[in-house]
Amino acid sequence: MNGMLGLIVSIAQTHIRSRLRQTLVGVMGVAIGVGFSVMMAALMEGSQNDFITQLVDSLPHISVTDERREPPRQPADMVYDATEIHGLTTLQLRPGIKNPFAIMAALEGWLPGAVAPSVQSKAVIRFAGRDTAASVVGIDPKREPNVSKLSTQIRFGTLDSLYKTSNAIILGDGLAKKVGARIGNSVVVTAGTGRTISANVVAFSHAGVTQIDDTQAYVLIKTAQILAGQTGLVNELRVKTRDVMQARAVAARIEAETGYKATSWQEAHEDLLSAFQIRNFIMYTVVSAILMVASFGTYNIISTITHEKTRDIAILKSLGFPSHVVRRIFVLESMMIGVMGLLLGWMFGYLMTFAMTLIEFKSPFMDATHLPVLYSPRHYAIAGLVALSASVIAGYFPARKAAAVQPVDIIRGAS
Repeated sequence: MNGMLGLIVSIAQTHIRSRLRQTLVGVMGVAIGVGFSVMMAALMEGSQNDFITQLVDSLPHISVTDERREPPRQPADMVYDATEIHGLTTLQLRPGIKNPFAIMAALEGWLPGAVAPSVQSKAVIRFAGRDTAASVVGIDPKREPNVSKLSTQIRFGTLDSLYKTSNAIILGDGLAKKVGARIGNSVVVTAGTGRTISANVVAFSHAGVTQIDDTQAYVLIKTAQILAGQTGLVNELRVKTRDVMQARAVAARIEAETGYKATSWQEAHEDLLSAFQIRNFIMYTVVSAILMVASFGTYNIISTITHEKTRDIAILKSLGFPSHVVRRIFVLESMMIGVMGLLLGWMFGYLMTFAMTLIEFKSPFMDATHLPVLYSPRHYAIAGLVALSASVIAGYFPARKAAAVQPVDIIRGAS
């Protein structure tokens, strides 16, 4: 058995070496296909992960608000055994999460991550005659670094600057440009409740997301409670999980235990994630198409070899080689070409991916200066599997044709 295998390998190698130029063309075709596939996958998935990372890290992984998934029951439903009632006024509920710090303590007992309180409110910020709508977020500077990257996004100051001045405020750098405020300026903040305070700008923040930088401002929780006109108000718990992919499951458990609506980042951006799924499908379709095109080169080479080696095939079969052995010879040749192209393509793909990281971009609208790429063994494995499968399939059909040759027909000169 080992002797037959060695003979099959020796014959396959001889055929490949006899058509060295065509073999090199086939190997390069597979290598280029694999290389470009690896590079494209690294670029597309790297840019996708970079975008998601910026988006996720700029916001809490989970937001627990004082809302409910289901609307509160109507008062008449509680008193009367009514089937269904519409259009009546619901109970007047005090805004905010009830016993927020007790809930936080309970969550910290099992939560794989961290939790921090905050107060969300809408306001209008006025400076130098300019009025701009903003989202004012009351935070605890000691807990906030555990649930967001705000502390690393501060410009011209620190998060602790909120403690250093009365009614201190941190503006998103885009929001600061809109109102024309600078560090040390005093701005007027008017909340939806009608309450107005004079706040001192102590720092700027830059999340890298325009929607956040143009609308967000941060103050102490006590300052936000003054704007809301409610002492002790906490209307959002900000949660960060160690594993961002666990956010949906953790949010479901929080909602089940507290009764308050817990929104994970996946739920908040379902439309974006759906678009990424379509994008990934397109990416892998294009990658597969590139590799399939490369496999035609292998098919052409094996077809040429079988055509030129017709008399050799007749001699082998006359010596007693069965059809399946002849078929294995040519399938093995295609596998050899595929493996050589695969190994060269992996190296080629890595070098091209590395070259992409050296390209530098300079744009006022981008924080990143280099292309984000993802080095993943999965990309190499998928490209290799598809390339090798395509090579085997491309070699099988000429091999089957070669195995079907009848020695008598060749000897008689039949076409």
